[in-house]
Amino acid sequence: MGQELIQVIDQISKEKGISKEMVIEAVESALVSAAKKKFGAQRIAVQIDPKRGDINMYAYKKVVAQVANPEEEITLEEAQAAFPEAQMDGEVPFQVEFEGFGRIAAQTARQVIVQKVREAERDVVLKEFNDKIGQLVNGIVLRHEKGAYFVDLGKTEAVLPAREQVPRENYRRGDRIRAHVLEVKDTSKGPQVVLSRSHPDFVAKLFEMEVPEIYENIVEIKGVVREAGDRTKIAVASKDSHVDPVGACVGMKGARVQAVVRELRGEKIDIIPWSEDPRIFIAKALSPAVVEKVGVTEEDRAALAVVADAQLSLAIGKKGQNVRLAAKLTGWKIDILSESEYEQERQKERDQEIEAAIAEETRKMAEETVAAETMEAEAAAAAAPAPASELESIEGVGSKIAEQLIQAGYDTIAKVAAMNDQEILAVPGIGEKTAAKIIFSAREMMNKK
Repeated sequence: MGQELIQVIDQISKEKGISKEMVIEAVESALVSAAKKKFGAQRIAVQIDPKRGDINMYAYKKVVAQVANPEEEITLEEAQAAFPEAQMDGEVPFQVEFEGFGRIAAQTARQVIVQKVREAERDVVLKEFNDKIGQLVNGIVLRHEKGAYFVDLGKTEAVLPAREQVPRENYRRGDRIRAHVLEVKDTSKGPQVVLSRSHPDFVAKLFEMEVPEIYENIVEIKGVVREAGDRTKIAVASKDSHVDPVGACVGMKGARVQAVVRELRGEKIDIIPWSEDPRIFIAKALSPAVVEKVGVTEEDRAALAVVADAQLSLAIGKKGQNVRLAAKLTGWKIDILSESEYEQERQKERDQEIEAAIAEETRKMAEETVAAETMEAEAAAAAAPAPASELESIEGVGSKIAEQLIQAGYDTIAKVAAMNDQEILAVPGIGEKTAAKIIFSAREMMNKK
């Protein structure tokens, strides 16, 4: 019986991929459940010798002063007869023979074993595939239901949902498939492993398998963006100046990248050399188009790429795919112009600058002209002879004397105020008294001014 039990335990351990200790623990739990069905609710313990298969079953009885239930209780005297160290309110074990459990107990044991083995198997699968999240696995297609493929991974069954499939990829039962472990769910029906063939990391792991420099961390994958089934862009950088990251990924005669392309069923792959300079990185990211120049605005993380007219459609890509992927890879918003469009824009800017300069020059000239005219007017006003009516405002000056003063060259009040006695007396029609009055009045007027 013992060796047969050990053989069964070994067989279950190998078939289910779980440890022998876990199977023994499951059998012990099953026997405890079966014993409780036979002996009642008392505490039962089972021990199985992992080498010989011997089974020892113990029922624990509580030490009490007065026994009410002989199946579960024992007096202190009886307990100490078998176990001298027994104490009141303690427990002592008594070996129980487990033969002849009966049909119900046997069914209970079988159910417990199945349940425990399933739980152990689920824990093993969860641990194993949780460690494989982000890794590649190989499996065999079992069936196709409601758009999802179910894949046999050996220890468990995985699902490749429709959202994680590559468009236009179809599989039949029995086909071998390689996929990326996206997540592991612990459901009521057991562990569910979710696979993906459309995730960008699937491509990264394929390159890691094909390119030793990536696996050895000499070449680093800086980023991967993908529109599954159409095009992938992968940015790579080398930690060794002697290793060309793009050349390492392409391989001799393109052997390495072609192996990845075959796995992706012909999907186009652009391998981009990563650069710290955003202008260089953006220009390379727009591959296969050749970029003439790139301008960037750091604050807005926006870039303008200029390409030859013949390269414009290639740079944009089908339905904008190429520039869209380049923007995702670099993290910059990218606008593309052809050279002719760029020159037109530049010409517009130059024309606007010229117009603005002309307008500014015209404004300055107008301001200078107004200022000059103002100064001329002020000078002319200052130099213009005073009208006769102005001189007539001087006390003692009438219209006739005013005309005489003007004819004599004294045409302003200031000039009259500056005259001396001889000069004013020399003017016809002016006597000494009148002269003194005129000069005094003119000087008073100038002082007031």
